[in-house]
Amino acid sequence: MTNTVLVVDMLRGFLEEGHNLYCGPDSRAIIPNIQALLRTEREAGSTILFIADHHDPDDLEFEIFPVHCVKGTAETEVIPELQEWVEESSIIPKNRYSGFFNTDLEARLKNLRPDKLIVCGVCTDICVMHTISDARNRDYPVEVPTDCVASFDPEAHKWALDHTRKILGAQLVEPTTA
Repeated sequence: MTNTVLVVDMLRGFLEEGHNLYCGPDSRAIIPNIQALLRTEREAGSTILFIADHHDPDDLEFEIFPVHCVKGTAETEVIPELQEWVEESSIIPKNRYSGFFNTDLEARLKNLRPDKLIVCGVCTDICVMHTISDARNRDYPVEVPTDCVASFDPEAHKWALDHTRKILGAQLVEPTTA
């Protein structure tokens, strides 16, 4: 068995300027780290899945957040920097925070039977954390490379990492320094 990497919402709508939920330049700083992670995991035979916001134009989430990642728009596309790892079958569209809610992620993971899930992407305190929570509630071991997650709210990002470790039981992996 191998790992499965869940790349959460690394989409144009969150990582390119001019979109309603652009997470900012600090979030873009994780892109090279995710590229290195995906390169390493692909070489190890891991499966890479992209969990991607895809909302209907009248989605109720827009009562909380501005309109974003509407189906059929460029905002729902994985950013160009990660396109080399995207296959049509590797994209799992979602319309709520967790990658498990109303998607086929659970069925895919049952077939894959990964040793662990490695979760990366944005936003640490929203979609990343809720996906991790649902994975842990299904008893998957979860690893989070801390240099591969980000959010537009630095304090919420820190809180979510702490919560993910202390309450959800995910393993946080700090970057190694040379």
